[in-house]
Amino acid sequence: MRKFASAGLLAFLLAGSATAQNPQAPVVDVRVDLSRPGAPIARQIYGHFAEHLGRGVYEGVWVGPDSKIPNIRGYRTDVVDALKKLQVPVIRWPGGCFADLYDWRDGIGPRAKRPTRINVHWGGVTDNNAFGTHEFMDFSELVGAEAYVSGNVGSLSPYEMSQWVEYITSTENATLANERRSNGREKPWTLKYLGIGNETWGCGGNMRPETAAAANARYMAFVNAPASMGMIKVASGASGNLDKWHDYKAFTEEMMKNGGPTFGGHMEALSYHYYAMPPDLAPKGPATGFTEEGWAKQLMYTLDLERQLKDVIGIMDRYDPQRQTALYVDEWGAWYQPEKGSTPGFLYQQNTLRDAQVAALSFNIFHRHTDRIKMANIAQMINVLQAVILTDKEKMILTPTYHVFDLYRPFMEATPFPATVSSAEYRFGDVRLPLVDVSAARTRDGKIVLAIVNTDPHRAVTVRTSLPGTAASGRILASDRMDAHNSFDAPNTLVPKPFSGKVENGRLVFQMPAMGVAVVTVE
Repeated sequence: MRKFASAGLLAFLLAGSATAQNPQAPVVDVRVDLSRPGAPIARQIYGHFAEHLGRGVYEGVWVGPDSKIPNIRGYRTDVVDALKKLQVPVIRWPGGCFADLYDWRDGIGPRAKRPTRINVHWGGVTDNNAFGTHEFMDFSELVGAEAYVSGNVGSLSPYEMSQWVEYITSTENATLANERRSNGREKPWTLKYLGIGNETWGCGGNMRPETAAAANARYMAFVNAPASMGMIKVASGASGNLDKWHDYKAFTEEMMKNGGPTFGGHMEALSYHYYAMPPDLAPKGPATGFTEEGWAKQLMYTLDLERQLKDVIGIMDRYDPQRQTALYVDEWGAWYQPEKGSTPGFLYQQNTLRDAQVAALSFNIFHRHTDRIKMANIAQMINVLQAVILTDKEKMILTPTYHVFDLYRPFMEATPFPATVSSAEYRFGDVRLPLVDVSAARTRDGKIVLAIVNTDPHRAVTVRTSLPGTAASGRILASDRMDAHNSFDAPNTLVPKPFSGKVENGRLVFQMPAMGVAVVTVE
């Protein structure tokens, strides 16, 4: 792997001139069509997923009120502060595969009296249920996020799921609401989203498409919250990672055809899962120490998500031309080999500049399909897979993926515009990728915000845009190492730095370093 000198990179970041460092930098033209606004970018596209898996909940979120680690009623103070800064819009819980063996009654009442269960899906470890319904709903309120609960379709009945929803949401003088009150919560919580199962084609029941559609319709009929709450029921949809065993197109078609309400209603939301990893459960590569082939293929897997989403959206459009059913990509992210020395079933992995690219490219894809995609939830929030936060006992670090979430915050609720990028490519072996990927939008206060991703690990690139303006400034995440990452000994190795463009012939131009991810606001 060829590397830029660190001093050269620093000089670029400070001076904003890549062409001075590399006069052979290719030129890419970007045309943004400001006359064609799209549907607003839902805040929930920047959502998170927290499963009872490894150290995602216990130690990641919950340490208990008696812990020596600084906490707020048992929640890690450093984690709460970091998530508040991201303005996390929604958190999905308790799974994942864990959800379909979860009995909500195990997680209510005095913690000392809650049963201890075996987490058979993730490591065979025990879970003492210290983190249950009250802890999750209170945590969501604490960080300012909407609650998205995945109900158990795999092993509990519609009646039991309806009781859970009533316990959470009822205002009545009834048994379940009074039980909630006796457990310490007088007012009902707002349950904005309810997942009707999880991966019903797999760990949620191994259902065939027609069985899954029938189960979804049945549970939707019986599980309700007060109408004034506006709870959205989310049907468990397909996955794009198992082509040999699971046809995501056929599954989506059956769900849209037979999985929704009858008598003139419509399915409110359908989920989709996709992990950027080798297809059909082929061996995964390492999270760090990878080759350029590992870089190129990982970005290729990421960009393949858009092809699949176009397929899914096309099927949805046939059955729902008015686009009343939202598409939620409620599990997405990179999946590598677990870190050496960690428990394999805990799915703990490091997070590098490559993952920052995965996140940015994924956000750009979601922005291009906002008329259908209304939520996305990274897998997962803390200590699991492509996490935004990693912890080690009392220590905490923010990952490159966290910093991309932070960079992209101006896009929340912004109005996107289509952008055309000239056909320059990054190539490695048989892999051919767009050299530059972008997203452009107008924020609620009227400013244009632009995200730029340079996928090439070697070449800087000059990005010439059609955008007028007097200046554009923001921040960039870049390094001279493909696997640059933050560690507990060096938590600030890779952090955003100031970045700006310049005006040439009345249009904004940016000098993007190799592997850079930048977001700027146009003045």
